[in-house]
Amino acid sequence: MNNEEMVIFTRLELLLDWLVQKTEHFPKRYRHTINQRLLDAAFDHAEWLYRAQAYHGRKRTDALHEADAALNRLRFYLRLAFRWRWLSQGQYEHVSRMVAEQGRLLGGWMRAENKR
Repeated sequence: MNNEEMVIFTRLELLLDWLVQKTEHFPKRYRHTINQRLLDAAFDHAEWLYRAQAYHGRKRTDALHEADAALNRLRFYLRLAFRWRWLSQGQYEHVSRMVAEQGRLLGGWMRAENKR
């Protein structure tokens, strides 16, 4: 595993820690709908990254694309949480930076795979 791949997993754990703690404070009546979908998107992203790490060739590329799709779903649910005022401006900016970093690291990994 190269250094960039190691960084994405380290940052991923920080993102997941933050999200799990934050969603505990979202409205309880949405715990099994919006909250769950947000967390599912985050954990789907994580699972596809770990699959990509285990695969090679086309399977790895496909897994990276799935990780990217899950990250896009996470962005969508975070925008909703902010719109509904479940996240403050500062919290939304913080998590947006974390998600953007995941996107940059994932993009770098995808570019590296395309060169192989």
